[in-house]
Amino acid sequence: MSALHDFVKKFEPDHENKFLHTTYDAFYTFLFQPGEVTKGGTHVKDGMDLKRLMVHVVLALQLLYVFGTWNIGHQHFTALGQYPGLLEGFHLKLVYGLVKMIPIFLVTHVVGLGIEFIYAAKKGHSVEEGFLVSGALIPLIMPPDIPLWILAVSIAFAVVLGKEAFGGTGMNIWNIALLARVFIFFAYPTTISGDEVWIAGMEKLPETGAWVGQQYGGIYSFFDWIFSGLGASTFGEGGAYMLSAADGVTGATPLGLAAKGGWAEVTQYYSTDQMFWGAIPGSIGESNKLFIILGMFFLAVTKIADWRIIVGGVFGFIFCSLLMNAMAPDVFTENTQGIFKFMAIPWYYQMIMGSFLFSIAFMATDPVSAASTPTGKWIYGFMIGLIGLIVRVWNPAYPEGWMLAILFMNTFAPLIDHYVFQANIKRRAKRGAELAAVRDELITEKQGRMDILTPENV
Repeated sequence: MSALHDFVKKFEPDHENKFLHTTYDAFYTFLFQPGEVTKGGTHVKDGMDLKRLMVHVVLALQLLYVFGTWNIGHQHFTALGQYPGLLEGFHLKLVYGLVKMIPIFLVTHVVGLGIEFIYAAKKGHSVEEGFLVSGALIPLIMPPDIPLWILAVSIAFAVVLGKEAFGGTGMNIWNIALLARVFIFFAYPTTISGDEVWIAGMEKLPETGAWVGQQYGGIYSFFDWIFSGLGASTFGEGGAYMLSAADGVTGATPLGLAAKGGWAEVTQYYSTDQMFWGAIPGSIGESNKLFIILGMFFLAVTKIADWRIIVGGVFGFIFCSLLMNAMAPDVFTENTQGIFKFMAIPWYYQMIMGSFLFSIAFMATDPVSAASTPTGKWIYGFMIGLIGLIVRVWNPAYPEGWMLAILFMNTFAPLIDHYVFQANIKRRAKRGAELAAVRDELITEKQGRMDILTPENV
């Protein structure tokens, strides 16, 4: 390792070239841990730095990246009525997903890190590592066909106005990844909501409402050459792919269906197994609940994410769901509005339909924008679960609520911590006053005994 270190140090540019040295320093600190540890009575004695901390979060997301890439291709071919089995056409689904995923990933990091490097060079300090996690999260919360120029604009907005304007990493008050998504939602809503955006390579013909797939070409022809040489199925089989989608295929997510007709509408298209294992349309990384739970436990066990926020969010989610179940009618008729059918869905079905688990595990636990006190974390997580489900069910324009709920609670996190601190101060002041009263009483009692023992009294 020392030989590698010495080799890398040979390429260190002069400090006067701020941009080159900032770029070099970013890669150097990513490759190597700090060379010194603290001495003496401090409580930090290992080589863990913030970059290493962020890498743990990125590692927790890797299973979601692999599954999300495959699911992009799976949803595409399923919509065309081809390779419906999970392992059928696996190589085609994976390649198709990679062709969609890699540009999203590259644009995210080129734009985000490019802005980080520019600001770091201007300020004359090392590249701040906060975007390491944001850059890993942003592709997972986007639809597979997001226009790349819109993605670039949203990332620039989030990094410049949501982070650098507040002073950089550790100073932002909102989650950067969610700021990028909320910008797209309000500026370009048709690219991130509705039924048409969740299945890649598909479009709905307005005159017929029929779904059709895009014709393959370009890079897919290169992979066809490879696959045909291996005797495997190819993209070009079946001729042109401007084909009508399979019967019963819908571009709607389970939440979109639930908002219209409740659980009965959802189960017409998707089974509970599909929703748990993630073989459904949606944002790239939100679908597979098992992999999300595994990542959640990894972050909680390594203490990267605080379990209080996660458990508090689950409690708030269940509480709100049970409250809505109690408010929903017991019997539905043809005239029953969709919102009441949505309210009647049990909490365990609500939990596997959308992105709650992903949001509470990877978004709400951001240590910078979340509450910092132990009690505040319980309140913060609980309110996210409560408010998010209210927005999901009662907002007909957007049947999901965690983006708005987390950003809303990001805003109030400092206020929550403030009142927790004040409550602690008052409680300690009251305890101090009580102890002082007891002390004064004991002193008075002792003085009384001393008076009894004076020579005059004896």
